[in-house]
Amino acid sequence: MKYKSLLIFSIVLICYNSDAQTRAKGLEEKVQQLTDMTAKQSIIPLNLNKFKEFVRSPPRDYSFVVMFTAMAPARRCAICQHVYDEYLIVANSFRYSPSYSNKMFFGIVDFDEGSDIFQMLRLTTAPVIMHFPAKGKPKPADSMDFERAGIHAEAIIKWIQDRTDIQIRVFRPPNYSGAVAFSMLFILVAGFLYLRRNNLEFLYNKQMWAVAALFFCFAMVSGQMWNQIRGPPFFHRTKNGPVYINGGSHGQFVLESYIVAILNGAVVVGMIMMIEAAGGVSGTDAQRAQEGKRRRFQTVFGLVLVCVFFSLLLSVFRAKTQGYPYSFLFK
Repeated sequence: MKYKSLLIFSIVLICYNSDAQTRAKGLEEKVQQLTDMTAKQSIIPLNLNKFKEFVRSPPRDYSFVVMFTAMAPARRCAICQHVYDEYLIVANSFRYSPSYSNKMFFGIVDFDEGSDIFQMLRLTTAPVIMHFPAKGKPKPADSMDFERAGIHAEAIIKWIQDRTDIQIRVFRPPNYSGAVAFSMLFILVAGFLYLRRNNLEFLYNKQMWAVAALFFCFAMVSGQMWNQIRGPPFFHRTKNGPVYINGGSHGQFVLESYIVAILNGAVVVGMIMMIEAAGGVSGTDAQRAQEGKRRRFQTVFGLVLVCVFFSLLLSVFRAKTQGYPYSFLFK
């Protein structure tokens, strides 16, 4: 009986070691295949078979970051291409960074080539970036929230670092458009000042500086700085047509900021018209009567501008902040 138990234990131990060697060999082969594919392109295209083999099936000791997208023109997903460009920068930055290792890989699943994967994960929107950890299943935090984090490469890298502790430095292709635009503007301003060097009294024009200050304020309150930091798309295309106002309170489109700036400008113009109409009237009786009519019209027109465009601003705020109870002329 003793020898029989020892024999059974030896057989189990041999089978366990054989299985462990098989698993180790299988893991080594998978990592080598992924490394070879990454050497050809930073982002690995995944179909159903590859997704099951490399992302979902054990053995696995590496993380996998996968972008689910729909970049076919028929899908009309304008933001998908923009997110993919930033995602590609992240993958390339990791591939050529000192922190590169075979502990993390990047993949992509397009809806037209992997709709069954979308159904498997119950994904109904695109784009989505998910992190599949080395052990266990993805948690809700392993799906990136673009509205809160943004879609820039820096935001994606920070989100990845919070889950893998892998630090990636962003390497962006050089873009000289900003420097060229600034240089041209500087040359135009310098040339204008040189031509007007004998008459610079316009620099003391209060109205000119007031208008410049208003434009600066409109740009800031409308979210232009947010656009520069987060880099949102110009607008969003859906099956029902283009969308110009982001429905969430943590995001916006570029065109949306222009709309808000115009609405704010119209409200300010209305306020200025009412303020200017409140001044004193001088001159003859006929002149005062004519001036009074003009100022009354100016007051009414300014009040209409303020009421209408402030109501539109409030409507935009209601659309972005669900549950806000107040409105004025429009809902």
